[in-house]
Amino acid sequence: MTPDPITRLVRRNLCTGCGVCAGLAPAHIRMVEDREQGRRPVVDDTPAARAAARQALSACAGKGADFTPLPRHDATDQIWGPVLAIWEGWATDPDLRHRGASGGVASALSLFALTTGAVQAVAHTAAHRDDPRRTETRLSTDRAGLLGGAGSRYAQSSPGEVIARLTAPTLVTGKPCDVASLCLARSRDADLARKVPLMLAIFCAGTPTLAATDRLLRRLGLPPGARLTGLRYRGAGWPGLMQAWWEKDGKTVTSPGIAYAEGWGGLLQDSRRWRCRICADHTGAFADISVGDPWHAPPVGNTDAGRSLIIARSPAGLALITAAIAAGAIAATPRPRDIIDKAQPNLRATQGALWGRRLAMRLMGLPVPADRGLPLFALWRALTARQKAQSLFGTARRILTQRLWSAVVITARRDP
Repeated sequence: MTPDPITRLVRRNLCTGCGVCAGLAPAHIRMVEDREQGRRPVVDDTPAARAAARQALSACAGKGADFTPLPRHDATDQIWGPVLAIWEGWATDPDLRHRGASGGVASALSLFALTTGAVQAVAHTAAHRDDPRRTETRLSTDRAGLLGGAGSRYAQSSPGEVIARLTAPTLVTGKPCDVASLCLARSRDADLARKVPLMLAIFCAGTPTLAATDRLLRRLGLPPGARLTGLRYRGAGWPGLMQAWWEKDGKTVTSPGIAYAEGWGGLLQDSRRWRCRICADHTGAFADISVGDPWHAPPVGNTDAGRSLIIARSPAGLALITAAIAAGAIAATPRPRDIIDKAQPNLRATQGALWGRRLAMRLMGLPVPADRGLPLFALWRALTARQKAQSLFGTARRILTQRLWSAVVITARRDP
């Protein structure tokens, strides 16, 4: 039997794992955690489920996103999406700032939206209560709940699942791919648009898999048979140390911390799925607000007081940020629009290589996302000859060594 369109998308390595399809059709589609492939949807083998998958496909940014309708007026907008204004700042609440991945601004803006009545809940990613290696999407309505999810999670997450649980206006926080799919779903459903008046995106360079997290835990010294009780990827200062906690033989053990550069650069980033490597949006072009690290002025140590880059992308996002600054919820200084290039040189390089990577895929018969409205060829053309060659031949080598033409098969049939 011909697979449904969601399953076909997964098999063709185009799924981002956002979870929106499962949120739209929770009776027929569920997200599972595959150790090697990440979080992916599984569609029930019934006519009703296949029909639900066909409907959900219209809200899938994994197959491609249309950037054309986004308001863009200059080169910064063309590359990074709409930038109405940009600041560098931090949460004035010292706990939010300390616990956050950088300056705690995402948490501070979320709390401000709650306390001012702009929303009644915040959907955000946090460590899974039963297994800290994994993530879950929580609906928080107070400061304590937001603090419980503060800090980055370098693990697979599917915040789009939450839309099935929404009953009141909610600020949804997620990765750029999560926000892109949710934006599609919201544009097709007036009731969902009322339930999700604000979306906040966290800059993302790709998400590692559960297998990578297990490698990190071995590096942190988690012994066989120990019960993991906590895992921190980022936070407790900027950028923070990666650290784990476990129980064994009746004792609670805290691992030594390892630097972010070692944990991300040496252990986690190589396991990012291929779909992340051909993503066209790493900073949340479709969000109302985007937040990321200001690496143009990196921290001196591992636990400096954090700072965040804050981008207003829509009038609603601009209004929330400026009100939060005026109320003292965040301390922020305006920055020039081109600071994103300086703050995120790795993401800028990824954008430049993207057209070449996708060309190599097409030449080798692999499907690519049908993104529209981006100057990908112009960005690639601006690269050096060596960079162009790397984007083409490096991708061809990955395709061969990783057998990327093979259908992705999800082995987990339910969440462990």
